[in-house]
Amino acid sequence: MTDETVPEASPIPEIAVVTLPEVLASLKAGFWDFKAAPAFGLVFSAFYVVVGLVLYWIGAGTFLWTLAFALGFPLVAPFAAVGLYEVSRRLEAEEPLVWRDILAVVWSERRRQLPWVGVILAITFLFWSFFAHMTFAMAMGLSAVTNLAHSWDYFLTPNGMVMLAIQTVVGAGVAFLVFGLTAVSLPLLVDKEIDFVTAMLISLKTVARNKGVMGLWAVIIAVALFAAMVPMFLGLFVVLPVLGHATWHLYRRALYHPVV
Repeated sequence: MTDETVPEASPIPEIAVVTLPEVLASLKAGFWDFKAAPAFGLVFSAFYVVVGLVLYWIGAGTFLWTLAFALGFPLVAPFAAVGLYEVSRRLEAEEPLVWRDILAVVWSERRRQLPWVGVILAITFLFWSFFAHMTFAMAMGLSAVTNLAHSWDYFLTPNGMVMLAIQTVVGAGVAFLVFGLTAVSLPLLVDKEIDFVTAMLISLKTVARNKGVMGLWAVIIAVALFAAMVPMFLGLFVVLPVLGHATWHLYRRALYHPVV
């Protein structure tokens, strides 16, 4: 029987007050990290772009395949973000950027706490998918399902407008909850030996303590991602690496002293 060394748990970090200039500085630092190591950003963002295109094409005809891909995506997507965080960490520490070493860090995360975050994200998506289909069925009825392919006017009916309003409110709430749970928890799990529940609670507390600034950060992410997806997801090749690197720098500012 072999003995496995259990890493010592990291101390719980203190939550700092994040200011607007620090958010802007994090974005600037994210851009410079991408500029300094563009190959890493392009490779890791390609994962999201390819999966997005697959979901788009398959989703045009087969719901079950779309659901299967979309449920599996949150389970593995955080690992691509790990690569971006590791690149930023190495640039910050002035360590060499070696593909083998960075990929080894990404691969090693499968034995740590990060996969549990993917499970939480997948369960959240499953809830949202069920809620969206339930409200559609209740509001639109069978006649809409039969004729929806021929006309989008059903969404402009009173029932359709109510359904869209409900889904928008609930969807926004779910999206902000996911943002709160992952805003700093993902880089924290990569950087420190800490359990995923504690990391998510710290992330929620960080957002709660910095409501205005973190709310603005969420809006920046949403707007940037929406704009990047318009040209067939191609804008994600730039936006995702910049946001990923910026998330690392914002995490450093939110839980530790600002990085000079």
